Amino acid sequence: MYILLLFVMMLWGFNVSAIKVLVTDIDPILLTSVRIFAAGIAVLVILYFMKILRWPTKKEVLLIFYIATFNVIVHHAFMAIGLRLTSGVNTGLIVGLGPLLTMVLSTVLLSKHVTIFKSLGFMLGFAGVIVTTLVGSGGVTGVSVGDVLVFISIAAQAFSFILISKLNPDLDPRLLTGYMLVLGSVIIFLFSLVVESNPGQIIQLFDVELGAVFLFSALICTAFGHMVYNFAIRQVGPAEAAIFINFNTFFALLGAALFLGEAIKWYHLSGLVLIVGGVLIGTGAVEYMVQRRRNQTIEQ
Repeated sequence: MYILLLFVMMLWGFNVSAIKVLVTDIDPILLTSVRIFAAGIAVLVILYFMKILRWPTKKEVLLIFYIATFNVIVHHAFMAIGLRLTSGVNTGLIVGLGPLLTMVLSTVLLSKHVTIFKSLGFMLGFAGVIVTTLVGSGGVTGVSVGDVLVFISIAAQAFSFILISKLNPDLDPRLLTGYMLVLGSVIIFLFSLVVESNPGQIIQLFDVELGAVFLFSALICTAFGHMVYNFAIRQVGPAEAAIFINFNTFFALLGAALFLGEAIKWYHLSGLVLIVGGVLIGTGAVEYMVQRRRNQTIEQ
């Protein structure tokens, strides 16, 4: 599951480059709604062939709408608007707060005990994000409306992770993913009509190159990525799954280097070392190894 999470983080990191290419021709909120809708339909089709697809109950419909409000609508809409009003550095640092917010919410709302090892892991991961985004850049700009919107977006996503972890066992997280992507995308589309009011731009996706990038972003990164991630939350816990989000920053930079021709510097690699260390400690891998070594010593 941890290997799958790492793969999803790579996809989400590369998705930043894909979206950057797409938004040069299409308004971000409109693009987000269409991309998420395509992803939602793809998830439901996959679940049909997996024989998992079913209609939700009335109670589940309310739950799907409730989680979609935070995980899809607020998260994606506020992020799309916030990115226009703040710098990339500020965004990277605020996104890096996601795992820490998830850890705090897990402690408060789920009464989860966080060990010193795990706390250290989360802090190391965030330090890696700071090094990766801040060193060599123009620095952090003053707090803006965009920063506040991005923070709300990340806080809403962190809260949704807690909600997903508390799901009724009868509602498969992958089924939840498909329905909430479709529902959320429709509401974001209606919102885009008010904010941007030019849905005709979407015709540009019929271009072969843009269409290929769109399909990669929607079907691979969003559909497959969210299916796996939401399923992983139930398997390993929201805080443990969230700490992998720190890898997004590095993979976004790697994707920019591979696909957009941007350079990777020494401080990016230094940040990666901190992030890897933070993930190993935060997921309990190092703690497990230390305890196992201690038990072996006692037995001897």
